[in-house]
Order: sequence, then structure tokens, then C-alpha cells
Amino acid sequence: MRAGIRDHPFFPSELLADQPYSFLMKCANETVTIELKNGTILHGTITSVSPQMNTSLRTVKMTPKGRDPISLDTINIRGSTIRYYILPDSLPLDTLLVDDAPKPKNKARKEADRGGRGGRGGPRGGGGRGRGGGRGRGRGRGF
Repeated sequence: MRAGIRDHPFFPSELLADQPYSFLMKCANETVTIELKNGTILHGTITSVSPQMNTSLRTVKMTPKGRDPISLDTINIRGSTIRYYILPDSLPLDTLLVDDAPKPKNKARKEADRGGRGGRGGPRGGGGRGRGGGRGRGRGRGF
């Protein structure tokens, strides 16, 4: 059996624990093996991964526990049914685990400038409804 990602000597576990979704999105078009919680093993190429870890595979060989393999063109797997992914040994984990997403520069300042709840703020505030702002759909006009 091939080693999983956690057995890799350069694997910083804290990186993957924070962002498994973004890591797996970088593994698109890689051939992986996925074991499900019911014991079924799927071997195929990742086409997409959702934030809930739902995974789409193509050219799949599915082996239900204790049964013969079945070939499928595509399959969608619900993320909550996945036990683990087995990645190929040739995958360059050190480059994939680098977080290259842009960081927000000064989030606290942006929220303060916005003015809080109403979103219309600016340098003078005005974050709430202010001066007769709407109160929902109203009570009708009594016609």
C-alpha cells in the first residue's frame, strides 16, 4: 500500500489541517485513491473538489468492500463519506503546501471605514439607518 500524505517526510501537518480544501483543489488532474468510510476504494483522476470536500473523479475504478471492481466514467463523492485520500508518491507536496493566496492587508481598517452595520459609512460614520432610512417593507398605506 502506498504511503499517504501524512507519511511524507516534508509534510507540515499544521498547513493541511488549516486548508485541506485549497490543497486538494491544487491536486486537480492528479490520479488519487480514495477510501470511503464504508470500505469502498475509488481510484481515479480528480476533476473538482468543493469546500465541503465533495470530490468529482473521472476514469474511475470503484472497488466495493468484498466485491469485484467496477469501471466508471465519472463519480461524485460526498465529502462526509470520505475516510482518506491516498496521494501519488510523485506529487510535489513541498510546492503544493505553500500558501500562495493573497493575504488581506488591513481588514480592521476597511471595517472601520465602512461604518458598521449599514454599510454606507465613510469618514463621518453613518453606519446605521440615519435620517429616515427604510424600516423594512412598511405597514401599508391603508387602501
